[in-house]
Amino acid sequence: MPRRPEDSTRVNDRIRAPEIRVIDAEGEMLGVMSPDKALKLAQEAGLDLVEISPNASPPVCKILDYGKYKYEQQKKAAEARKNQKTVDVKEIKVRPAIGEHDYQVKYKNARKFLDHGDKVKVTLRLRGREMAHKDLAMEVLNRLKQELSDISKVDLEPKFEGRQVIMVLSSEKPV
Repeated sequence: MPRRPEDSTRVNDRIRAPEIRVIDAEGEMLGVMSPDKALKLAQEAGLDLVEISPNASPPVCKILDYGKYKYEQQKKAAEARKNQKTVDVKEIKVRPAIGEHDYQVKYKNARKFLDHGDKVKVTLRLRGREMAHKDLAMEVLNRLKQELSDISKVDLEPKFEGRQVIMVLSSEKPV
């Protein structure tokens, strides 16, 4: 049966080091001893011998309730996951001949996304004869970049990729 990563903690008779440093259930240091002697102490207390720090020299083991230990580790991992912030990439599509009101709507959405700590990918697609007026496309993106410069920084300067121009902005405030 393959071992899952969460089962990598060695318990009781799985501890293979010739000598281990042992800590009892109250946190008192019992010293360095053989795993067999430590296992007998753990069984007398009705608890498990758990390898806490396998990379130490000698490895550190603690006498404790393994089920309770696993539960505490899961709670710590869940708390760490809950507190981490994921950064989403929101996309805004604009046109070179965008109307003023449409531009303001896109601008407000971009500002809202940046305020929430997300990245904003601005895509401007050129169709047909618009390819002859690439300067208009750059004007729209530069205006947007300049108006959002107080709350954002440019991760990817506006650049052409075939028929579209892409720019990526990210929030300047810490997440």
